[in-house]
Amino acid sequence: MSDEEVRRVTEAVEAVEQIADREERVRAKSQVMAAQAERNKTWSQERDELIRELWDGGEGLSYRQIAARLGVKLATVQAVFRGKGSGTTRPKVGKKSEAQDG
Repeated sequence: MSDEEVRRVTEAVEAVEQIADREERVRAKSQVMAAQAERNKTWSQERDELIRELWDGGEGLSYRQIAARLGVKLATVQAVFRGKGSGTTRPKVGKKSEAQDG
């Protein structure tokens, strides 16, 4: 995706945030969030695959080099190799299960 495409997407999201009518704005935001939620899984998978390819079993780039090249956090790269996936799949910290609450 080129910088121009990123700019256009950003402007479109900002336009949704500027919708004057609160209900219309919330409805539009909900639609955008739902559509993006569908994409997040496949986008994360593609990113994770590329991270693994760039690392190339330790023969390629370092974790820091991969993070810099892809514009992601070092922790994101590290999580791929810990099997944690993207940040959207992290377990909730400090939450008790129903069994613990009993």
